[in-house]
Amino acid sequence: MRIFFTLLLLGLLVGSKVQAQPVLPALSGQLFVSSDGPAAPLIPALMRPGPPDAGAAAGQHAAQETSAKSASLFGSFQEARLLSAALRSDSIEGPRPYRSTATPRLFGGNPSGGAHERAAHHLRHLIASAEAGAMGYDAVQYGARSRPPAQPTAMTLAQISNWITRTPGQPHAIGRYQFIPSTLWRLVKDQNIPMQARFSPQLQDRLADQLLREAGLEAAVRGELSRTGFMNNLAKIWAGLPNSSGRSHYHGYAGNKATMSWTEYTRAMSVIFPG
Repeated sequence: MRIFFTLLLLGLLVGSKVQAQPVLPALSGQLFVSSDGPAAPLIPALMRPGPPDAGAAAGQHAAQETSAKSASLFGSFQEARLLSAALRSDSIEGPRPYRSTATPRLFGGNPSGGAHERAAHHLRHLIASAEAGAMGYDAVQYGARSRPPAQPTAMTLAQISNWITRTPGQPHAIGRYQFIPSTLWRLVKDQNIPMQARFSPQLQDRLADQLLREAGLEAAVRGELSRTGFMNNLAKIWAGLPNSSGRSHYHGYAGNKATMSWTEYTRAMSVIFPG
């Protein structure tokens, strides 16, 4: 009987130790709840044979945080790469990056900028009213019998060049500032713009800004060139503007004439260059 009770006591002691022993998982992981199914185990960053202690838990948290930051940075990089590609394919640079080795963008389109920017902004509007009318950036010289195959702003410089080559014997002034071919290609060469670039509003403004500088905009803003002198210089570039004689500098040439009076021109310029 004593032997029986001894064996029973030993059995109870062994059973209590077995129950106290923790169950060791094969993998230590976390659970996430899927939106379309039950909880499923994630692949753990670390695999160990028991529950993590405080140090191991901190290490796992740091690893997960680093992984999350890496994913965020990778996502940002991907977004930036895609945005850059979109800009290259749908901006003034065209499919290739714009690399100007000559004349950079001179004057921005923001009228709240400096004196040059404000003057250039208003001058572009004034010139467009004399040259392009309601068609704006998509204007084509009215005497062109064979029109471009698409709206100018949707065409590349190469496509515009092809249109000019295939339609000889007619005027080819194009865009908001009515660039004639010789002036257009000179500006494109000066600014090192690729022929794959789209003839966008931004590109047209950039090209016009160079002409404004060549006419003496900087000197006019500084007061070193008189308003009348600057107006006459602009009239030598844009046939729709009158010179101080009241007529276009190119009056009668290829049907050119001023589209505003000298009085109207002076009134508008006095607002841009008061005093």
